[in-house]
Amino acid sequence: MEKQYKEIIKSIGEDINREGLLDTPKRAAKAMEFLTSGYHKTLDEIVNGAVFESDADDMVIVKDIELYSMCEHHMLPFIGKCHVGYLPNGKVLGLSKVARIVDMFARRLQIQEQLTTQIANAISEVTGAKGVAVVLEAKHLCMMMRGVEKQNSQMATSCMLGQFRKNTETRAEFLSLLKLRS
Repeated sequence: MEKQYKEIIKSIGEDINREGLLDTPKRAAKAMEFLTSGYHKTLDEIVNGAVFESDADDMVIVKDIELYSMCEHHMLPFIGKCHVGYLPNGKVLGLSKVARIVDMFARRLQIQEQLTTQIANAISEVTGAKGVAVVLEAKHLCMMMRGVEKQNSQMATSCMLGQFRKNTETRAEFLSLLKLRS
């Protein structure tokens, strides 16, 4: 990857031998490996057995999980926060594992819509929850730095599974607890 970054830098007209750019291909390759590290992780590794028997059956919500991802169309970042809710069905997931699941999928090239669905399906798979809800809000640098250049635009996506999809009261409770503002 380092060689390819060197070629990219040359192709934009920069001098790869300029002092400030000497180590840039190596640093850029290392950064890209980190930003796409989600490809090298599995759900089982992330959860690592942290699913616990529980009598809890009220909604569990983890709000404002910050995330950084990269759009697959322009390979530019999108930055935002994720809100996850689920209705336990005899099992709860270790709190930090919710954020780790978000990070695993965020560290891949993709679109926000897909990221939202991947997170919801993963939480559902590991918990067997009666319902899962995920809302993701993000600002996309591909829209802010180029193209239409709209600095204050934000995209919101949601995925509602099980009782969150079937039951409007459950969905409304989740959304009201998020207190989303436009």
